[in-house]
Amino acid sequence: MKSHTQVVVIGGGVVGASVLFHLARHGWTDVVLLERDELTSGSTWHAAGGMHTINGDPNVAKLQKYTIELYKEIEELSGQATGVHVTGGVLLAATEARMDWLRGLVAKGRYLGLDLDEISAKEAAELMPLLDPKQFVGAVRNSEDGHLDPSGVTHAYAKAARKLGAEVERFTKVEDIVQLPDGKWRVITNKGEIVAEHVVNAGGLWAREVGRMVGLELPVLAMEHMYLITEDMPEVKAWNDKTGTEIIHAVDFDGELYLRQERGGMLMGTYEKAGKPWSEHQTPWNFGHELLEPDIDRIAPSLEVGFRHFPAFQNTGIKQIINGPFTFAPDGNPLVGPVRGLPGFWCACGVMAGFSQGGGVGLALANWMIHGDPGADIWAMDVSRYGDWASMAYTNAKVRENYSRRFSIRFPNEELPAGRPLKTTPVYDLLSAKGAQWGVSYGLEVPLWYAPEGVKDEFSWRRSTDFEHVANEVRTVRERVGLSEISNFAKYRVLGQGAEAWLDRMLACKLPKPGRMTLAPMLKEDGKLIGDFSLANLDDGWFIAGSGIAEQYHMRWFEKHLPKDGSVVIEALGAKLTGLSVAGPNARNLLAKVTRADISAAAFKFMDITKIDIGMAPCLVGRVSYTGDLGYEIWVEPEYQRAVFNTLMAAGEEFGIGLFGSRALNALRLEKNYGSWAREYRPIYGSLEAGLDRFVAYSKDADFIGKAAAIEERRTGGRLRLRAFIMQAEYADVIGDEPIWFNGAVRGWVTSGGYAHGSRASVAMGYVPKEIADEAGGFEIELLGKRHAARLQPAPLFDANLERMRG
Repeated sequence: MKSHTQVVVIGGGVVGASVLFHLARHGWTDVVLLERDELTSGSTWHAAGGMHTINGDPNVAKLQKYTIELYKEIEELSGQATGVHVTGGVLLAATEARMDWLRGLVAKGRYLGLDLDEISAKEAAELMPLLDPKQFVGAVRNSEDGHLDPSGVTHAYAKAARKLGAEVERFTKVEDIVQLPDGKWRVITNKGEIVAEHVVNAGGLWAREVGRMVGLELPVLAMEHMYLITEDMPEVKAWNDKTGTEIIHAVDFDGELYLRQERGGMLMGTYEKAGKPWSEHQTPWNFGHELLEPDIDRIAPSLEVGFRHFPAFQNTGIKQIINGPFTFAPDGNPLVGPVRGLPGFWCACGVMAGFSQGGGVGLALANWMIHGDPGADIWAMDVSRYGDWASMAYTNAKVRENYSRRFSIRFPNEELPAGRPLKTTPVYDLLSAKGAQWGVSYGLEVPLWYAPEGVKDEFSWRRSTDFEHVANEVRTVRERVGLSEISNFAKYRVLGQGAEAWLDRMLACKLPKPGRMTLAPMLKEDGKLIGDFSLANLDDGWFIAGSGIAEQYHMRWFEKHLPKDGSVVIEALGAKLTGLSVAGPNARNLLAKVTRADISAAAFKFMDITKIDIGMAPCLVGRVSYTGDLGYEIWVEPEYQRAVFNTLMAAGEEFGIGLFGSRALNALRLEKNYGSWAREYRPIYGSLEAGLDRFVAYSKDADFIGKAAAIEERRTGGRLRLRAFIMQAEYADVIGDEPIWFNGAVRGWVTSGGYAHGSRASVAMGYVPKEIADEAGGFEIELLGKRHAARLQPAPLFDANLERMRG
């Protein structure tokens, strides 16, 4: 084993081997993979080996498609058979609600290039002869499903990587990892030490243990997972003889089952409700090619459904039950990317669907390490989506929930209860007493809407029980004054003598003058958006507010670019600062009643920010509101939040004050064509494409990050445009990822939407090519399997002339 290398990859499963291969293919050949045993000695060897392109996040689905298409290349390069069988498959629906969900997948597939078709249950039975069509209401055919040889694929990656110059060290157990003063990593093994510039944690079942070596507690947990293999089945042989093909894959979501042919029989796996964690606190290092004791009683309820849905299974014997552990993150997606505060330490773990996602994970991580960017929008997999609040106990609760719901429908208005409430603000109980229905954002409880006694959400793809109540909240804001809790925003303080110059380089906007705020896009080197904030220039430093879910993501970026001389300090304030917002035509009257400060229109203009007392409490108040109405954001230390809330509510009675939650806020911002982070604003869109170019100071002296690329985008016009549409929709509204049709062809996609109650319009926001972005007609948006007429809405539905907001 060499003593120095550029990259050490820890873990010889399919993910680690993929990372090694992609690094070598991209030109980094001084790379070494360390495996404590033989390759595939974790979850890989006992995996069922299925592969599919379907994923709830379209960007992850693209990487899954890439993974499947990659197998031919690595087989040819390595000379190692991968055992890939692209059989195609059917996704089955036993209920109309499930069929609506499948129609959404078909719609996404239209702009992702996935070959999906809605078919009847009878047509599904003609393709997959073991199913009983009377048990289903419909299905979707997927031509790209299949299965493979897990060992063959892993060895193909490794052999291909070695041919390109990479090295693999088996039976080499990593025992510790120490960061050296120069930032490099000393990797200590049972065979000696190796110093590396980068370390990749692809430890699989041992990812937690590898993370702990550098002081990191990763939110991953292994769950026992079972599948059975039947004896040879005459129905299988008859089909093979008749067609010359294998029986295709089937996923029975309502039965919590997946099936495929295995030699002369069938493989049936289940994500049972009564999931069982494995090795909850520490994974034993001596665990290898062992299996766990089967527990058929635990999966019996799912098998009963399976035998009813697939009657041929009633007449065959079970040859083997495989029970082995797989790791999951709390939401079931991988943990990929650089770790904040540990330069040169990378994650590629929690990849439970390794044979669908492993290639995409390897590609993204190699791009990130070599080029500084993953080359795709992988927010759904980014390790930074979790913060310190994702403790071991939290992870345990959420992984159990996720496993038990692996094949369950997640409705757009459904909030999952496990691990909650965890983080709450001081007014949590006060809002609960007012009927708050809670969601969660970056671990923090946030009010979604306020329900009268006895009314709760009824989960649905269509408008639900909250509809009229959210409409009332919107009406309160537009006609009187509303109050909302906004502590879920991320808040940052920037201090130091170099702060101004640093911010001028980090942010693309013109910096505001003292006592003023501005909207501040943040770009990557390629000119794409990596953040959008409000930036305030205060007497004692700078204040930034942004998306709460991206706090760790943005802090990682900020800290990466801090000057080495200590002239700039940035702090994520988190729970140290809480927030309330008031908005509506009576907002100024309300605020004037509770403060001695002059907040007249002349004295406190739009985008001003200052420190004032509200009641007895010191507050930081900015005249801005995401509602697009006359409004104020109030930032206050948590010990004062209850007092400020009570003061505002008491004083607001004469003005008709009411509470509003994030669903009403969504309806309000849609009336203003306002985008949001992780939907309209993502690192695949440029500022011109996203409509934020008016906040980019192209001519400022500072050479801000992404400036050259932004100027070039302005010169060429970019490729896309963000647009708002009014849909002719009834009973349901878009939620995101629906296709946008133009003159009979799919040309774009929806990023978000909903019902704008104030204007009584169903609104969709999304991206289309710039060539058609201003066409007067021809647009349709697909929703629940039907295409609905849509028209461009270039001007905001509410306050298009900014009279209310700026008045």
